[in-house]
Amino acid sequence: MAAFHCIQALRFPSRTHVFFPIGDQNRYNIINKKQRGFLVFASADKKSDKELYLKSKVETLLDSVKWDGKGFAVGIAQNIDTGAILMQGFVNRDALATTISSQKATFYSRSRSALWTKGETSKNFINVHDIYLDCDRDSIIYLGKPDGPTCHTGSETCYYTSVPDLLENKQVDGNKLALTTLYSLETIISQRKAELALPQTGKPSWTKRLLLDHDLLCSKIREEADELCRTLEENENQARTASEMGDVLYHAMVLMAVKGVKIEEVLEVLRKRFFQSGIEEKRSRGQAS
Repeated sequence: MAAFHCIQALRFPSRTHVFFPIGDQNRYNIINKKQRGFLVFASADKKSDKELYLKSKVETLLDSVKWDGKGFAVGIAQNIDTGAILMQGFVNRDALATTISSQKATFYSRSRSALWTKGETSKNFINVHDIYLDCDRDSIIYLGKPDGPTCHTGSETCYYTSVPDLLENKQVDGNKLALTTLYSLETIISQRKAELALPQTGKPSWTKRLLLDHDLLCSKIREEADELCRTLEENENQARTASEMGDVLYHAMVLMAVKGVKIEEVLEVLRKRFFQSGIEEKRSRGQAS
């Protein structure tokens, strides 16, 4: 026992489960197995104590979720950068606990009566960055970054079937996704870029002109950025600022299309800067170059 820093005895409520990290079970001596709710363990270091404390906090959290009569809650996976809803499944206590510890979106398969981690077969994991509970605590969102297509069909998300299209008897297109405004704009710009490879008839659209004339595009970005700044300098109203910002975004996104950069890449860069000093970030750019 000389190798252990301390020996502790803890009592837990009878329904409490104690979580051990994978491979750590042998680091603990469990005594008095017949005495329910009583655990004696030998802790190798202070880190182990902290891990046990955090896992007890997880148990308290799991107790607060309003699981249904079968022990489930709805689980939704959402792309942390694009906001796209990737998929929906069911989650139980073990699935949520596994997601918290592994940071991989994990659900419960009712057909197989077993846990399953999204990507365990396809390797298209959803790497979870944050988890949210709704106000009633009976629905869960996994905010994460997918490694690849989420849907088993190969589509980016499972949500590509438009109800209006179904009502109009249009064929379902796996590439048509439920997109937010910014991503719908990006899709339109990408379509205009793809159309440039086709025979052109008539006067080109403004987007196509910008895609073809890089000098025009850059001059418009500078012009629109100046007009945005003037809404502040000249104390123009909020509607004017929103309008000018829309122009800046649109023209900047056309430039991104020319360069082959996705808005998702930009948002990922911004997310990584959330907890970094702006001064340090600027300094790191100079060091990298």
